[in-house]
Amino acid sequence: MSVVISLVEPGGQITVATPLDFTHYTSEETGIFKLAVRPQLRNLQAQPIFDTISTSATDQTQPRPALLTLFRLVALLPLPLLHLLGTLLGWAMYLFSPRLRQRIHSFAAQSGLAVRPLQNAAEMGKALAELPALWLRPHARTARLVKDVQGWELIEQAQRAGTGIIFLTPHLGCFEITSHYYALRHPITVLFRPPKLAWLAPLLTQGRQRDNITLAPANAHGVKQLLQALKRKEAIGILPDQVPGAGEGTWVPFFGRPAYSMTLAAKLASKSGATVLMVYGERLSLGRGYRLVIQPLQQTLPADIVQGTRLINQAVEQLVRQLPQQYLWSYNRYKRPRGAPEAPAC
Repeated sequence: MSVVISLVEPGGQITVATPLDFTHYTSEETGIFKLAVRPQLRNLQAQPIFDTISTSATDQTQPRPALLTLFRLVALLPLPLLHLLGTLLGWAMYLFSPRLRQRIHSFAAQSGLAVRPLQNAAEMGKALAELPALWLRPHARTARLVKDVQGWELIEQAQRAGTGIIFLTPHLGCFEITSHYYALRHPITVLFRPPKLAWLAPLLTQGRQRDNITLAPANAHGVKQLLQALKRKEAIGILPDQVPGAGEGTWVPFFGRPAYSMTLAAKLASKSGATVLMVYGERLSLGRGYRLVIQPLQQTLPADIVQGTRLINQAVEQLVRQLPQQYLWSYNRYKRPRGAPEAPAC
């Protein structure tokens, strides 16, 4: 069955036909466009995902069975094929969305790193194409996609020291795989932002909440869950480069430009005394799987929360420099949340 993918932008609509079932999700921060995925025999409108959901679509209270069925079918495909389809999707997104091209070029140039835009777009497409497999395959089978782990001894050292662990996982490589792999061995509580579209919540929850993985919503109750996990000497996972809501962050540099950055990780580290580890899942070539890379912070986080947040941003920069082609440069890291103060002058 063929699928029609429509790239919808303010200036109009461009349609691209693909020979296989596929669906794409994007966030308002990735903002670039919306994708409509329409199997020939029925209509299905794909809604935005990642962690923040666009409010432009109409809220629905029930999950769409057709969408779940489509995800389950896509999850059956081998990872090399998913990454091939993702590459084609990423190139199509890059070709037909001027705003996406502008963000990749602009934000990558801001970093001063040698980023190849087409390759970066391909990696973005792979990140979307692999989601059904990561979310809907059996947990153990998903974790087996990790072919190599570097730095696991840092986890063992933290456990011997009797501290909790704060995993900081930026939008680099396959950030979904990190918690799946860790949770096969130890419990972890992961911070996430519930979707504003109620019908999408069951799919996201089913995909991310596996055995040993607890989801903590990005609100006061979720923060309490994170603190409780750290008190139990367990691990938590946070996306440190996700733009927080107004009042939940501070303006500190990210690749030389002020970025509104969450202070939560620095606050949790200061309050709990937990070990902070940086982690990402490198996407191996030809769909061979993933390499999990775990690294320590170069400096102990200070009690000053703003300075601690600044050091966390510097740590994220160090990871991105190791794998610049797989960073999500299309993510609007420099946006100003509604109600947040103005960014300071550079």
